[in-house]
Amino acid sequence: MPETAELLIRRADLAATTLDREARTVEAVASTGADVRRPGFTERLPVSGADLSRMEGAPVLDSHRHGSVGDVLGSVVSARIEGGNLIVRIRFARRAADLGVLDDIEDGHLRGVSLGYRVDEWKDERGPGGALVRTATSWTPLEVSLVPIPADPGAVLRSEPMPDPIAPAPETAPAPAPTRAEINREIRSIAAVSALGAEWADAQIDLDATVDAARAAAFEAMRERGAPEIRTQRASVGFDNDDPAVRATRAGEALFGRMNPAHELSEAARQFAHMTMPDLARECLRRGGHSVTGLSPSSLVTRALHGTSDFPLLLGDAASRTLRAAYQAAPAGIKTVARPTTVPDFRAKSAVQLGEAPTLEAVAEGGEFTSGTMAEAAESYMIGTAGRILALTRQAIINDDLGAYQTVTTRFGQEAANFEAKHLVTLLESNPNMSDGTALFHADHGNLAASGAALSVTSLAGLRLAMRRQTGLSGEPIAATPRYLLVPPELEDAAMQLVATITPNTVDDVNVNSALSVVVEPRLTSTTAYYVVAPPAEIDGLEFAYLEGAPGPQIETRAGFEVDGVQIKVRLDFGAGFLDWRGWQKNSGA
Repeated sequence: MPETAELLIRRADLAATTLDREARTVEAVASTGADVRRPGFTERLPVSGADLSRMEGAPVLDSHRHGSVGDVLGSVVSARIEGGNLIVRIRFARRAADLGVLDDIEDGHLRGVSLGYRVDEWKDERGPGGALVRTATSWTPLEVSLVPIPADPGAVLRSEPMPDPIAPAPETAPAPAPTRAEINREIRSIAAVSALGAEWADAQIDLDATVDAARAAAFEAMRERGAPEIRTQRASVGFDNDDPAVRATRAGEALFGRMNPAHELSEAARQFAHMTMPDLARECLRRGGHSVTGLSPSSLVTRALHGTSDFPLLLGDAASRTLRAAYQAAPAGIKTVARPTTVPDFRAKSAVQLGEAPTLEAVAEGGEFTSGTMAEAAESYMIGTAGRILALTRQAIINDDLGAYQTVTTRFGQEAANFEAKHLVTLLESNPNMSDGTALFHADHGNLAASGAALSVTSLAGLRLAMRRQTGLSGEPIAATPRYLLVPPELEDAAMQLVATITPNTVDDVNVNSALSVVVEPRLTSTTAYYVVAPPAEIDGLEFAYLEGAPGPQIETRAGFEVDGVQIKVRLDFGAGFLDWRGWQKNSGA
């Protein structure tokens, strides 16, 4: 794991009866592994998963402060796991004793210990009722702090002092002297904890420094340049100093996840999981520096709507996600045979058509090359703006009524998709005039059957042949490929039968229409007309456009004034037009 991983904290108690004033040491239960409730989930920190390699020599700080060397009260001299608890022995600096820290511990006024740690690996699971439980399967303690209020309910005082590891007990044999390799490892650990770097550690090793000498040198180096920067994370882990838009995106995703359980939350959004809308309002107020003590859900929501920008933003983000999911899922068959694009502004877009390259002519030896020309034509269309305002009432927010919230935004997403499809169908069936003054489907364009005929093998063959015979602006064949069969629902069964892939027994039984794909568009008003369409990527035809940077429906939110709640504006910048007729064939049917 990288060193920049966030530092978490847990609190436990000092064991005041283990205090040795002469040695300035005291023993503490740093962690019992008890569950701790975090916003949106329960955290489990099994002591068995702790990596204690950085505990010995770790700093003891004053309430996690690390702005100056004065915040360092001492260091951890030993750590061990006993009875499922993490036990540490702390040795205070002489300066801490002069400040009365040992007196406060002895009198029982100072008992709280907070453990700073980094989680290297999480395991997520669901507990009773579907609550999220996050278990730290691998974690590393980094520092210990004295704090006024302990939080670990399982922390207990130790009634029997542990022999000071600095001086061996008289009844035991002296411990063997550490090897040079062990000393070097300890020096590198001190360098890592103190953020002094590998060069500092190498210099101490070159001097053959002892562990105590290296520790003293580390304290001196910290005094010269200030304490190492250690990031701490408090109980309200869901909010940090990120940009409000980033927080709104994370919280909005979590709210969207509650409405859509199948959505897999990103790691950044997990901290907001299972928070209700009043819960999110409370956190927005806290982040904005507002007091939330004693506020009811209705007061939280009202103040968050009018006193912060975060809360309307996150509601808008969730609405945008729900609307876009519904918009993308809504069926719109006609968009399959049209080409999407974007335009930079609301001015008319002109699409220039170039004819075929001039025919190559033979050049005799020593002869001149002659110039050729390409025919041109142009079609144009422009986009417009459509939209509506919907409201999420204050009552729905207070009640955490996700069903109403999801229903309203889903319906608007479906309506946006329906608006686009209806616009394209209306354009198609209006048979607009092209730049040559002739209607889109016309005998002069060679794309309208001479007489209407029911959908059949014969009528399809006629449309396919007509498309293959289309010529460009210079009269040369363009070889457009028939690919789609666009039909109303009334012709769906007949169309599927005509293009069905079969295994023929004879050549005469081969289905020549099997290369066509059926596209059903329920918004087509004619129940008899059908179309054969070339791939929109192969040849210009029907094209629809969005404003550049804003594809599909866009969301804006604000605290409502006319409506007591949040107003959500849905805006769609959209337009469409036909750029060429050669990729479309129509039979009016019978």
